[in-house]
Amino acid sequence: MAISVVINTYNAEKHLKKVLDSVKNFDEIVICDMESTDNTVSIANEYGCKVVTFPKGDCVSAEPARTFAIQSASSEWVLVVDADEIVSDELRKYLYDFTRKNNNTAGLWIPRKNYFMGQFMHAFYPDYILRFFKREGTVWPAEVHTFPTVQGPTTKIPRKRKDLAFEHLANDSVYDCIRKINQYTENEVKKKSGKHYGAAALIFKPAFRFFKAYILKKGFLDGKAGFINACIQAVYQITMLGKIVEKEYQNPS
Repeated sequence: MAISVVINTYNAEKHLKKVLDSVKNFDEIVICDMESTDNTVSIANEYGCKVVTFPKGDCVSAEPARTFAIQSASSEWVLVVDADEIVSDELRKYLYDFTRKNNNTAGLWIPRKNYFMGQFMHAFYPDYILRFFKREGTVWPAEVHTFPTVQGPTTKIPRKRKDLAFEHLANDSVYDCIRKINQYTENEVKKKSGKHYGAAALIFKPAFRFFKAYILKKGFLDGKAGFINACIQAVYQITMLGKIVEKEYQNPS
């Protein structure tokens, strides 16, 4: 069964060659580029990829272009890979075997190994993402941090199979995390439009976010980086809640 790899890009030259080297043995590679101004498209052409273009406009993430990219593939099965993710040979073989043995399953959740401050983060693993699915009928919402809707049941790769996880090359600094908080919470606020949070939520939701990242997800195993990450998670939550409360003050009912 043929598999198409789909990669959405915008100024993605930093890691793209490594990513393309890791997926070169799939049947097709589709690059959906959002009008890059660096060497992204040249690299894609060098590797013989099928290149399609999606207008960037005011998009701040790849999500608005996801469905277009997926439907630009020609295979029944599609693997969506970000331009900073590595696919292991073990995962490639597993996916082809999965399509041969597939029993009416339409999608597969794949774990991902993430890094922060130069080290693998236990608190982030397995970070399951729905990235392998049947192309027909799949729709990906335009909002950031969403997953596609597929036509049928899905299953997960066992979390213990770290050899099958995506290798996320991004190694965000604290600066990057704080910058992304402002961007991503804007989308969260849109999704939570109409919700109301009282004073207790402003205390307990950020506190639980810290507890979840540091204790429940075993961030304490990551040393200082784990503690800092848990604090950043709490900041994310209070920033989102603060923006919602701010809108309430600006638009009293």
